[in-house]
Amino acid sequence: MSWAVRALSLLACLGLWQLLTATGTELWLRFDNLPTVVEVGERLAEQVGTAEFHRDLAQSLLRILTGFAIAAVLGVALGVVIARSRLLGDVLRPPLEVVRPIPAIALVPIAILLFPTNEQGIVFITFVAAFFPVLVSTRHAVRALPTIWEDAVRTMGGSRWQVLARVVLPGTLPGVFGGLSVGMGVAWICVISAEMISGQFGVGYRTWQAYTVVDYPGVVVGMVTIGALGYLTSAGVELLGRRATRWLPREAAA
Repeated sequence: MSWAVRALSLLACLGLWQLLTATGTELWLRFDNLPTVVEVGERLAEQVGTAEFHRDLAQSLLRILTGFAIAAVLGVALGVVIARSRLLGDVLRPPLEVVRPIPAIALVPIAILLFPTNEQGIVFITFVAAFFPVLVSTRHAVRALPTIWEDAVRTMGGSRWQVLARVVLPGTLPGVFGGLSVGMGVAWICVISAEMISGQFGVGYRTWQAYTVVDYPGVVVGMVTIGALGYLTSAGVELLGRRATRWLPREAAA
């Protein structure tokens, strides 16, 4: 039933879009300048049949998955280290906290100077965008763990590594996957922006190219493609998170 409601909601939005644009409605916002749903659908059908469209999809997915994977590994590892070690926390937190408020997209000039190719620079921007949400959520999740869990394992003779493997990592999974979900969304925003600025291939680059030649249906096709890719990858992260935390009472109840 929920899927039917979601489908009807999407169809209603598309119907309203078609109505407003086809009739050239001007209610402060000028819908007469936007392409209709039919025009966008026709443009999408044209692009789907080209090798260029599939190459852009593959390029954007490769960039996002590479940067996100590196961010996930380093973000979780450093989040646990900073939360568990006061010394390393004192050493690592100041430089990280100074860099964290800087928008990842603002680092594009630095990436251009640092990396020999635009491809590496875009992956770096994607990594930075996803890294900090994962790091912060992991750090807070580790600190929120009840100390009685660790005390119980140590009372039974568990070592530090056993505490880490049996208590810390499983106990932080809900918080970690929350950060991963947020990080994926932020990473898509930044990778598309980076592609528009310095990319040669990718969905963001192609969307900007469509805008420069006044191909507005092509612009909307790019936007819809970005939304679909972002939804699918975020849904994949959330599905993996639900599978990894099936032991939670709320998951069992659901």
